[in-house]
This record gives sequence, structure tokens and C-alpha cells, in this order.
Amino acid sequence: MIAIGSLFIVIVTILISARVATVVLMATGLPMDIARFQARSALTGVGFTTTESESITGHPIRRRVVLTLMLVGNAGFVTIVASVMLSFIGSGGTRQTLLRLAIIAGGLLMLGLVAHSSTFERRLTSVVARVLDRVSDLELRDFHHLLQLSKDYAVTEIQVQPGDWLAGRSLTALELPDEGVLVLAITKPDGSFVGAPRGETVIAAYDTVVLYGRASVLTDLDRRPASLAGDAQHRAAVAEQEGIMSETAGDD
Repeated sequence: MIAIGSLFIVIVTILISARVATVVLMATGLPMDIARFQARSALTGVGFTTTESESITGHPIRRRVVLTLMLVGNAGFVTIVASVMLSFIGSGGTRQTLLRLAIIAGGLLMLGLVAHSSTFERRLTSVVARVLDRVSDLELRDFHHLLQLSKDYAVTEIQVQPGDWLAGRSLTALELPDEGVLVLAITKPDGSFVGAPRGETVIAAYDTVVLYGRASVLTDLDRRPASLAGDAQHRAAVAEQEGIMSETAGDD
């Protein structure tokens, strides 16, 4: 059972390391989707495309983050394999083996559900951003600190996909300012650029949208589906923003 516990601890450590690295890469100027992809690529050792590899190796902070993730990934996956093997040594029969297999499968399923939870990701991202803001000097070391302006506020790019909550709606209909999010620019698939878009502007599938707002909300928008669940997430984000504005007004 100690080996099984070690297995879960290593997996949780890897997941948290990937999230911390994603936030740091975003703070150096990488869009959210690219930062997430690069962090997972470094962690698993699958490599990068040429252009993105240059953007990583040519930046000192990003380079250190990726090197650290490579070490964590290599050590972590070796430990995972060893822990799995040790989990079944001396199991004492078929029943014990099946029980341990069920525990591992159930634990991995629960970790997977938590890792893919938008609520968990928002809260973890917010915590990581606050900790980095206190213990690091990223903002002083890189001009890209404009992408992590204050606390957990950031500027990022989102490529809208078919079926996303953002797709096919005008800015007026989306009511993003009510969530504390501003649309700064839109790049169309043909390369045309719309700066400071107005309310009647429609966000289409495959548009790349530059947004400013709280990092947790931007993460939610990147995953929000065009469904009743997506509408519910919008209402929840609006209510959260109203609460923040009320607290700010009360402090004044």
C-alpha cells in the first residue's frame, strides 16, 4: 500500500508541476494554449515544433522552466513504473492483486476527473499565480510582465473552435465585460486583424481572440462549450465578478 500511495503522490506532483509551469510560461508572454502544450510536451518529452522550440530556447526563463519539467518528467515516470511494479510484489494471491489493481484504477480515475475539472483548474491557477507573484520577480525580469499585470490578471490568446461558447456570437451577445473580460483584438483565419472590436463584431470559429481578464476566467472561456452548461458558467462568472466589484466598492 505504501507503493500505491507513492504512486499517487508522484502523479499529483507531476500534475501540479505542469500547472505551475503553464502559469510561468504565460507570465513570459506565451498564449495560454501554447503554454499548456509546451508544458505538457516538456513533461512527457515528446518535443516541440521548430518555431516553438526557438521561442523556448531563446528565452532564459522559458528555457529553465522546460529544463526543470524535463527532469521532473523523467524522474516522475521512472518512479511511477517502479511504484506500479512494487505495488504488485508480494500481493499474496489473485484477490489481493485484483484489489490493488482496483485501487490504482479508481485512484487514477479520480485524479483524471479532478485534473479535467474547470473549477479545480481555475482555483489552482489562481493559487499558483498568487504564490508566484509573492515569491518570484518575473515581472521585474521580463517585459512580458504586461501579460500578468496584477495579481491573477493576464492577457492571452484563445483560438476559437467550432462548438465553443464564443463561436458565432457578437460581442454584445457574449456580454464578456460582465465577466470582467475585455476583447482587445481578433485575428481572422485569413490573417486580417480587427483591433479594438466593437459590440456588433461576431467571433467566428477559428478566429484568434486576444482577451484581458482574470486568468481563471480566461481558462474557463477557453474550455467553455456552446451549451446550457456553458451559459451556466457564464452566469456564474458574472456573479463572481459582481461579488468582486462589490468588495472593491466596499473597500473604497
